[in-house]
Amino acid sequence: MIKLIATDVDGTLVKDSTPELYEELIQAIQTLSDQGIQFVVASGRQYASIQKMFAPVERNLIYIAENGAHIKKDGKDFLVKEMNRIDVEEIMYDLRKFYPECHVVASTARGCFLETKNQEFIDLIRYGYRNEITLVDDILAVSQPIIKLAIYKKDTMREIGESILIPKWKNRVKTCMAGDEWVDFMDRSVDKGNALKIVQQELMIDRKETMSFGDNHNDLGLIMEAEHSYAVENAVLEVRELAKNICPSYQEKGVYQILRSLYE
Repeated sequence: MIKLIATDVDGTLVKDSTPELYEELIQAIQTLSDQGIQFVVASGRQYASIQKMFAPVERNLIYIAENGAHIKKDGKDFLVKEMNRIDVEEIMYDLRKFYPECHVVASTARGCFLETKNQEFIDLIRYGYRNEITLVDDILAVSQPIIKLAIYKKDTMREIGESILIPKWKNRVKTCMAGDEWVDFMDRSVDKGNALKIVQQELMIDRKETMSFGDNHNDLGLIMEAEHSYAVENAVLEVRELAKNICPSYQEKGVYQILRSLYE
C-alpha cells in the first residue's frame, strides 16, 4: 500500500522553470491526499518557489527544497543544512571565472541572493522560478548561512559541469547536475534521498510504502529510497537505469497518469 509519494518538479512534473502546475495534477494530488497519502515535493528549487507553485493544492504537503538542504513540514523548518563557509568562499571564487556567460544563485533558508546584473537571468529567477531574491554586489558579503550554491548557463551547463566543476568539487561537497542548465553545490550530507529518509522516519513510513518520481542526477537518491520508483521517459540514463519503472515524459503528463491510476 502506498502511503507516501515524493516527486521532483522540473523536468519531471513540468518543463524547467515553469511557474505553475496544470489543473489535472492539482486535482490528482488533492484526491490522493484526501485518501491519506502524504505528498512530498522534492526539488532543487528554494522553498518559496515550490510553495507558491503548489499553493493551489491546499493540502498538507511536505517540502524538500534545495535538493534536501531544507525541509519544511507544517510550515516550519524541519531541517536546514548550511554549507561550510570555507567551501562557499572557494567555490564562489571558482564559479566567478565563468562570468559573464554563467550566473550564480546563493540560497539561504529565507531566500536567495544574486550578484548578476543580467536582467534576463534576474527575470527568470524572479518570475520563472518565482524565488524570493535579493540583488547584491557580493554574495560573500551576505551574513545569512548559505545552504546551496548553483551556477546557471542558458541552454546548457552540462559540459562545464560534467567535465570541470563536478570532478573538481565532488570530493569536497555534494555537487550534481540539476537539469541541463544548472550545477548545484551543497554540504556533502545533502541529498534528496537522505531528506526523504528523514521524512519517512518522522512519519514511520517504510520505503516499501513509498513511490517516487525523478528525471535528473539530483533525483538518484529519491529513486533509491522508494520501492515504487519511476523515471520519466525524458530522464537521464542513470535515473532510467536505477528506477524500477518508466512513465511517460512531463510533456505527456506521465506522473499525472500514474497518480490517476492509483485512485481510478
